[in-house]
Amino acid sequence: MSIGIIIILITIFGYFSNLLNNKYLNYKIVRILYFLGAFIHESSHAIMCIFTGAKIEKMEIFSAQPKVVHRKSKIPIIGQMLISLAPIAGGFLFIFLINKFVLNNLITIESSSNWKEIFKISFNFISQINLLSWQGIVFVLLLLNSGAMMGPSFQDIKNIWPALLVLLFVKWSLINSLGIIIICLIIANILIQIPIIIILKILRKATI
Repeated sequence: MSIGIIIILITIFGYFSNLLNNKYLNYKIVRILYFLGAFIHESSHAIMCIFTGAKIEKMEIFSAQPKVVHRKSKIPIIGQMLISLAPIAGGFLFIFLINKFVLNNLITIESSSNWKEIFKISFNFISQINLLSWQGIVFVLLLLNSGAMMGPSFQDIKNIWPALLVLLFVKWSLINSLGIIIICLIIANILIQIPIIIILKILRKATI
């Protein structure tokens, strides 16, 4: 699968995950965790701005629309693309490091280049989570914001759409494998969100 399609899929699944949070799981704890995801997301933009020589003019985290406003990168075209897509790498790196060094490898992150195994890998992530342990609860809370953390915003995509058109025809096996892992993490998040939403709806009806 091409790099462009991988980016589009991460964006779509990330948007859907955020939509579920905003519409059905709009609770204080989820909102707080959203800002953690937003911090990782916007910090990834900011760090890549520094690396590519794009001067940062404004950075907002705790607002309705978190954002980083910056000038043009000193690296034409590629610089803006790296800045816009930085949260994909930054968010995944954050989850990977937390899993490895804080949660003691609670989740085994397996690599695959077969797109037919996406849901198998996603369910495998979920099956490894032990909700009776603090590590399992922490990992679920992190997953709840994986969409905000790793998913590029539509503005990010808008900023690089000419380059994205080119990437629709570019393939790279390493990016393919990493893309599958990132998409599976977001899908695992969605698969956790859906039963939580259903249970909350049942509980609301039972209390009426």
